[in-house]
Amino acid sequence: MGKQMTEMLKGTLEGIVLALLAVRPAYGYEITARLREQGFADIVEGTVYALLVRIERRGLVDVEKVPSEKGPPRKVYSLNTPGREYLEDFWGSWGFLADRLEQLRREADRAQEEGT
Repeated sequence: MGKQMTEMLKGTLEGIVLALLAVRPAYGYEITARLREQGFADIVEGTVYALLVRIERRGLVDVEKVPSEKGPPRKVYSLNTPGREYLEDFWGSWGFLADRLEQLRREADRAQEEGT
């Protein structure tokens, strides 16, 4: 993954993880695996765990300790009402940015075509 993609992910990974939790609750390693399935192969578990601590502290998720067959109980994260509201705002912001970026891309393409 290039540096530009890494920088872009820093600002959106929280929303991406909340979107995954909107589909179904999950524990940290499972979230990392689901991210990798979605094509985010370079995201490491440490990054995901640090993010989970932040969103838990901010009250965006509920956490339940579930017994594990191997080792200590797992912390399963599920999206709660404040998390859903935050995710809704995230999608609104994302839609706005995506629309503006697409508009700028089309304008740049037209300008390049006219300049050639």
